[in-house]
Amino acid sequence: MRLVPLGKTGIQVSAVGFGGIPIIRLDFEEAAQVLRHAADKGITLFDTANRYADSEEKMGRTFAGMRDKVVIATKTGQRAAKAAMEELELSLTRLKTDYIDLYQPHQVSQPAELDALLAPGGAMEALVRARAQGKVRSIGITSHSLEMARKLVATGLFATIQFPCNIVETEAAAHLFPEARAAGMGILCMKPFAGGMLDDGGLALRFLRREPDLIVLPGCDTAAQVDQAVEIFSGEAAWSEEDAAKAQGYRDELGSRFCRRCEYCQPCPQGVRITYAMMYRVVAKRMSPAKAVQFASETMETVRNCIDCGECATRCPYNLPIPEMLAEHLAMYDSHKAAQ
Repeated sequence: MRLVPLGKTGIQVSAVGFGGIPIIRLDFEEAAQVLRHAADKGITLFDTANRYADSEEKMGRTFAGMRDKVVIATKTGQRAAKAAMEELELSLTRLKTDYIDLYQPHQVSQPAELDALLAPGGAMEALVRARAQGKVRSIGITSHSLEMARKLVATGLFATIQFPCNIVETEAAAHLFPEARAAGMGILCMKPFAGGMLDDGGLALRFLRREPDLIVLPGCDTAAQVDQAVEIFSGEAAWSEEDAAKAQGYRDELGSRFCRRCEYCQPCPQGVRITYAMMYRVVAKRMSPAKAVQFASETMETVRNCIDCGECATRCPYNLPIPEMLAEHLAMYDSHKAAQ
């Protein structure tokens, strides 16, 4: 496995890491098998978060006794010092470790969030103290806003920046990544499959493999997915004309107005299954309208409960007009249903 430096931290990590969300679908033994397989195949960086259900606990159980063989990154969504320290201590307990290699304030995308993070009594104050105590080796940060990510890089406070990049979200390559490189930061690439909207994993990973210093974090829940990622990132950066054409097809299909399935919009007070309803357009195209109606009916019927309160839109890191899009998808579903 090819190794790359994690910015200026002095830590070397595998060029492809392991995203910790999908293992929440597995039981503890299944998760342990996939995690151990990844480590055996040469993956050294494992990324999770306090809010990823039991992901931290599964990593903690799996890596007990081999802590020195893996690099663990986790995250906090808290902006105040006391709450961030509480989450850090909880992560240490769940991960069964006395230190975290890379600790990241998560989803800092609004100016007010950065102000709170850096203010006296803010989370950064606690994390710097935790780093001095040896509980944290390095401090990184994540964002879904390109404008804010560039500001975070410019602060010079963080060892790494984690940001979405994939076939249909390429904006970071023009400015963010060069600025992070110039600052000596490690670049962690989340959402390599665009939140699951790219159903050709090999194509998605080959696209990112072309950047020699990206640390790509695909989410895996099977050994086969791990093997595919390891094979691609252990080899040469192959990219064919056929690959380019297929990638353009995804861009044409998805555009920029699509759900990445991050689920920050949920839960809906009215019980709307927002994430899956937001996928209806793509599901209908890939399955056929008739099959999509049958497959998605239970989900799409919940959209009728939407009262257009807009609460979901305020939580969306991509600023999607969620109620408007849900209404569009419901109208499409109804037209498909009527045509049967």
